[in-house]
Amino acid sequence: MSKDAEVDLKDVELNEMDQEKQPMTADETGNGEAVSPTGTEKNGSVKVKIPEEKESKFTGLSKEELLRVAGTPGWVRTRWALLILFWLGWLGMLAGAVAIIVQAPRCKDLPEMNWWNYGPLYQVGDVKAFSDSQNLQGLEQKIDSLGQLKVKALVVGPIHVAPANNPETLNFEAVSSEAGTLEQFKGLIQTAHKKSINVVLDLTPNYQGSEPWFSNVSVTNVAERLKVALVFWRSQGVDGVQLSGVERVASVVPSLWADIRAIVQNNGTDVEKKRILIGVTDKSSPMEVSVLQNSTGVDLLMSGVLRSAGMTGMDWAQVVQYLYDTSKQTQLAWGIGDRTQGHLASLVGSTKVNLHQMLMFTLPGTPIFNYGDEIGLEDEATSKVPMMLWDPTEEPKGLNSTLKEERNQRLSTRTFFKTLSDLRGKERSLQHGDYIPLFNSTSALAYLRVWDQSIRYVAAVNWGGEAVTLELTHPELPKEAMVRLSTDTRALVTDSSVDLSALVVGPGQAVLLHFPYLG
Repeated sequence: MSKDAEVDLKDVELNEMDQEKQPMTADETGNGEAVSPTGTEKNGSVKVKIPEEKESKFTGLSKEELLRVAGTPGWVRTRWALLILFWLGWLGMLAGAVAIIVQAPRCKDLPEMNWWNYGPLYQVGDVKAFSDSQNLQGLEQKIDSLGQLKVKALVVGPIHVAPANNPETLNFEAVSSEAGTLEQFKGLIQTAHKKSINVVLDLTPNYQGSEPWFSNVSVTNVAERLKVALVFWRSQGVDGVQLSGVERVASVVPSLWADIRAIVQNNGTDVEKKRILIGVTDKSSPMEVSVLQNSTGVDLLMSGVLRSAGMTGMDWAQVVQYLYDTSKQTQLAWGIGDRTQGHLASLVGSTKVNLHQMLMFTLPGTPIFNYGDEIGLEDEATSKVPMMLWDPTEEPKGLNSTLKEERNQRLSTRTFFKTLSDLRGKERSLQHGDYIPLFNSTSALAYLRVWDQSIRYVAAVNWGGEAVTLELTHPELPKEAMVRLSTDTRALVTDSSVDLSALVVGPGQAVLLHFPYLG
């Protein structure tokens, strides 16, 4: 073989090897045979053409087809079955709702309440001692502060002209120059009403003398003059009247007393706000107070039943229980200090002010406080009308440690008072709930306040010098209750849980507990 032939043979073998390395593709004619590519495909990939599938589209039934199907017996039976099931389900739910309503306990009807039953009354017997301006205008400027305490009424005065033991100069309709002017009094009423505070005027005739209705003059004469004055003060917008010594006029001239009551308490129309008649007596016997309260027909009667020296827990329990059993709860009034007797802190001791605040706010009835009782104001050595102390919001500079401590104590006492007043104004069990005694001894007292399905409250106080452990049991009580407010914030922390079967109350301390309606 020649060299040229050997070269040609090698070229053929090389061409065949190159073709084997080329990728194979399907024949474009569709016969499935592999053909050599034109050199555009690499790495052994094969191009396969798959025919596209047509997208299917759901069209549903036409109107005519639906009508034909809907009329078939199977669909008719199905529709009737679904309709019956719907109405059976609806009637079942209705029956269930009716059963729940029928089986649920009925809410008790609310007792008849008046505005003075919803919060404390606040007495300012001498307007000169209440503010720096020492008049009615200064009292008006402090209305915002009283509004923060949630007081329902401001008992003002007496402010009329009445020199001591001198009936000839008595003038019910004239405002004493020491108190201010009639225009200032009108301004006070308008400002107080804007804050939802009512104004009650003390019209005790001989308020600076030895006997409220004069001892050397006919009560008939004074009562007749008072009737005319009541009409005048009603026209000025007062919301009620307070009178001391009501037992004398009610017993000596009952017909005139009936007229006085009618003028004050007759409200004319149902939409007109009721006016209050408050009586004041020095009597301290619960039996005498109950009889007087019912015989005079006053709306509230202030008395000395809680003022007797050395009262024990058992004494308190007996007084409260007797008056609760013999009087309407909405007629009960609790107060210790007043214009003639002085302030709470001086009567019970400065360390027991909060304890007695809790008592008066949680007993059944209306609490009545003397001005300054909310901060523990004490009487002066020679006067029962000390100047009111007003602490600014920010602590003044330059106060020594003693003055700082006194200021902080006043603010703390006021906060405690305000918290109790807030609770008294919104909790039905405290407003008009049943009073249930739980425990009493010489040093301690505990009771339960309940109303229908509202939150229940337990108040416990200890006047003694040693801690007491109270074992409180009653069908209404759970095993444990929560602390709502306490004078001993270290031992009885707010929102902590305590065991009612072994409740420990420290010396000179008080606690208010609460628990929900148990059904």
